[in-house]
Amino acid sequence: MAFKIGSLVDTIAHGTLNEVLGLGRSTDGMSRPNKFEVTLFPPTGFAGNKGSTGNNKAPGIMGLLKGSGNVRSVGLRCEGIELPGRTLDTSPQTNLYGPERDMVTGYTYADVTATFQCSSDMRERQYFETWQEMAFNDETWSIQYYDNYRGKVYIHTLDEQNNKKFGIELVDCFPKTIGAQALSYGTNNTYQTLSVTFNFRYWKNLEDEVTKTQSLSSRIAERAVNAVTRKITSQIPSVLRRL
Repeated sequence: MAFKIGSLVDTIAHGTLNEVLGLGRSTDGMSRPNKFEVTLFPPTGFAGNKGSTGNNKAPGIMGLLKGSGNVRSVGLRCEGIELPGRTLDTSPQTNLYGPERDMVTGYTYADVTATFQCSSDMRERQYFETWQEMAFNDETWSIQYYDNYRGKVYIHTLDEQNNKKFGIELVDCFPKTIGAQALSYGTNNTYQTLSVTFNFRYWKNLEDEVTKTQSLSSRIAERAVNAVTRKITSQIPSVLRRL
């Protein structure tokens, strides 16, 4: 019986294509940039009290906003945000023979900008204005303590079933810039949005925080098992996975 190389190539190509399509259709498939969730955690210093502190009325207002559920609703209004990056700072090492090499001397983080849809009463803008006002006293113009206005923000990516798959926490975060909002009679078919730039000290992977208490060998074993499980699951038809 003659060996048909063409049939073998077709079979391998077909199997590879099915594997690629299976990965895309599985629950562990492609990450989509329009599947995400943002959760805001306002300052927890003296801002946690519903009564104002001194002449600064912002803590009392923030306490009322937290109690009314506005914090949750503002997070749900986020229509766009960035997963933060990280840059390694380097300097050239020149005291050696041959080509020089860069040595890491530190690391830095860039600000993150988010866009929020605005309600008719502009409660989203009022929320971030209040958060900013916790950094200064608008009557005495004195600057408040850092702990009084630092909060945190969670950014999660979601799968097709809206389950959280990956998460980043912006640590010691606050709204550095509230963007200007344009008003125009000519914009009849759009809605108002608000751009907010967050400054933060650093970010951390929420998944790593959960597994940090485990030993290194346990974490490696768990990742290996998860990888094998995802590989097997991707080969199961989607109809059977729903059973």
